[in-house]
Amino acid sequence: MTIKEYITNIRTALRVPLECSPRLIWKLMYNFAWRNFINIRQFEKRQAQGKPFFPAFIMISVTEKCNLSCSGCWVTAGGTKSLSLQQLDGIITESKKKGSYFFGILGGEPLLYKGLFDIIEKHADCYFQLFTNGMLITEDVAMRMKKLGNITPLISIEGLEQESEERRGKDDVFHKTIEGLKACKKAKLFFGAAASICKGNYNDLVNREYIERLAKEGVHYLWYYIYRPVGANPNPANALDEDEILDLRKFIVEQRKSAPLMVIDTYWDDEGNALCPAATGMSHHISPGGAVEFCPPLQMARDFINEDGSNLTDVFENSQFMADLRAMTAETSRGCILLENPQQLVSFVEKHQAIDSSTRQTVLQEFKDMSPVAGHDQKGKEVPEVNPLYKAMKKKYFFGFGAYG
Repeated sequence: MTIKEYITNIRTALRVPLECSPRLIWKLMYNFAWRNFINIRQFEKRQAQGKPFFPAFIMISVTEKCNLSCSGCWVTAGGTKSLSLQQLDGIITESKKKGSYFFGILGGEPLLYKGLFDIIEKHADCYFQLFTNGMLITEDVAMRMKKLGNITPLISIEGLEQESEERRGKDDVFHKTIEGLKACKKAKLFFGAAASICKGNYNDLVNREYIERLAKEGVHYLWYYIYRPVGANPNPANALDEDEILDLRKFIVEQRKSAPLMVIDTYWDDEGNALCPAATGMSHHISPGGAVEFCPPLQMARDFINEDGSNLTDVFENSQFMADLRAMTAETSRGCILLENPQQLVSFVEKHQAIDSSTRQTVLQEFKDMSPVAGHDQKGKEVPEVNPLYKAMKKKYFFGFGAYG
């Protein structure tokens, strides 16, 4: 990296203290950064010593309800399942006992879940990343998040005007999402944007102009995902090919040198080796129906939380299904088994007599109908991190925790 690039990185880092409310910064530094540092150490120690398993982080889909119906989404369109407030409270309480204070809150659209902010307020010692399409973030909602101080909205943008409408099944999606960004900026929130990259939005979203546009809207971090053709309307033709995934990886690494915001991914370690956060045990998922799942798109389960979530620790520590699934996926690939080898996944869930945890009850057949598509595990084509900060962070936190031997 050049001196100019180092200076740009410093300016990017300074955006947070200069642009965000002091209350938010304190919660970010203590609830998120410091508590996560301790949590990762505890998780790493449990894994190394062979102690009973509990993931470092939990993703929680609080509801199936959504104001959009996107192609390639695993959530059942029109679904009505939701966790009870008692279950959500229990999941968080049990996780805190294991040292985990950070949660991803998903849906459906989590802002349609009544009582969400009350639970977040109750757990003021935690930090929550809110995965949202942003269309329901009004100035009042943004100000409520500012008052709470322990939420970072992560706003999904799946393309510019035309692609957003085609992909998400509703008119004027892009404009309303941008209004959500503006409300977050006005409230001085720490917030991000996310994109599931596919063929349809690649040219729109994988470029420097788009990154700079988001930075001008106040976005502090951009999280790139790889499109997974799942759900009732998977559209596998929209999945990236190997060259496009490799180009995406190169673009991410290059932009980290000088981007005016933080560019995030969770697919590769510091040397560019692929990984799956669920296979490492770092993160698992709770569905709106209370199923304990490997990851959000893999809606097959053997274990469920009880009516108040108080059995969560027992489920994670004693689930043979989840332990076997972590081992099988790690032995199969460092990438995504759902993309690369869906038929092996089908064999596994059938052998273990896993239950379809979705409302539509067609997930197993959907997996059977899937054909392999390109994944991010491309041996011999690894692209190491260049930015020293990202390289150091990934070396410590994205090395597989022993999952890959």
